[in-house]
Amino acid sequence: MKAMMLTRTGPMEDRPLELRQVPTPQPQQGEIRIRIAVCGVCHTELDEIEGRLAARLPVIPGHQVVGRVDALGPGADMFQLGQRVGVAWIYGACGRCPACRIGNENLCPDFRGTGCDADGGYAEYMVVPELSAYPIPEPFTDAQAAPLLCAGVVGYRALRLTNLRDGQTLGFFGFGASAHLLIQVARHRFPTSKIFVFTRPGQQSHQDLARSLGADWSGATGEQPPGPLDAAIDTTPAWTPIVEAMRVLAPGGRLVINAIRKEDRDKDALLHLDYATHLWREKEIKTVANVTRQDAREFLPLAAEIPIRPQVQEFPLEQANDALRLVKEGKTQGAAVLRIARPAP
Repeated sequence: MKAMMLTRTGPMEDRPLELRQVPTPQPQQGEIRIRIAVCGVCHTELDEIEGRLAARLPVIPGHQVVGRVDALGPGADMFQLGQRVGVAWIYGACGRCPACRIGNENLCPDFRGTGCDADGGYAEYMVVPELSAYPIPEPFTDAQAAPLLCAGVVGYRALRLTNLRDGQTLGFFGFGASAHLLIQVARHRFPTSKIFVFTRPGQQSHQDLARSLGADWSGATGEQPPGPLDAAIDTTPAWTPIVEAMRVLAPGGRLVINAIRKEDRDKDALLHLDYATHLWREKEIKTVANVTRQDAREFLPLAAEIPIRPQVQEFPLEQANDALRLVKEGKTQGAAVLRIARPAP
């Protein structure tokens, strides 16, 4: 089968992904094989490729996978041949540790990430434990479903972790792939809540989009919003939004950081944390670590009910390096998605 393989880390500008012919994988006990239709492109792949996130090498990246069940391994009986399924970031976990036993597989010491610790979706086929595959609701095309499996599912977990109640005020710091989906979920679940959106200075188009999707106010990080936030979600790679979010949180408010890493460029911002201004009166900071299987099982039907319709820009599998370069430069029109197989007529 064809696959885009990562064998070495390096700058995205060096086009490190290589198109290769590799053996088609065979499903083992409890696994299914998927004939892949599309795979979303994510910033996490950039972190793997450029060495900020340790991946098993060589590896086939990709963790927003949509396709149809092509083969069943021994004991696999959750899906039918030909059924459309998706795969998200969680590939596997031990199933035995205290975290797994309460449904927090994302905190398992043996957590395995799709396309990082195991081969993912930048290929024509992949195998995955059947527990880590999810039915894709009918309203979505393959390409529309792909970004829901990362930006959508992880964002949904972040929203749950805010403990927000309807009528309380929610803030978003950053308004990229995850936040533009998540604001639609928040508007659906918390119809009387106010939503404030903070972007980088000068991102007028992002602020306009936020208002068109239901934000009550949008402005630049550092500006004073119309009122304090009961909860906030940070989706940026920067440190400054953390300090600013804590400043505008109400007493007892919670900031949820939905980012796999933070860049060093403004880390000195944390030196300006003032206890009385930013931390006092029982304000909280909580981080998101990956996703659980239950997050995906809950979110996909909810996304269909709302309904969420992500905007996507498709690329052929062979142009994965180009797609990732555009993602790095912030130049994609919607979520980038690799097209591997044409949709059935």
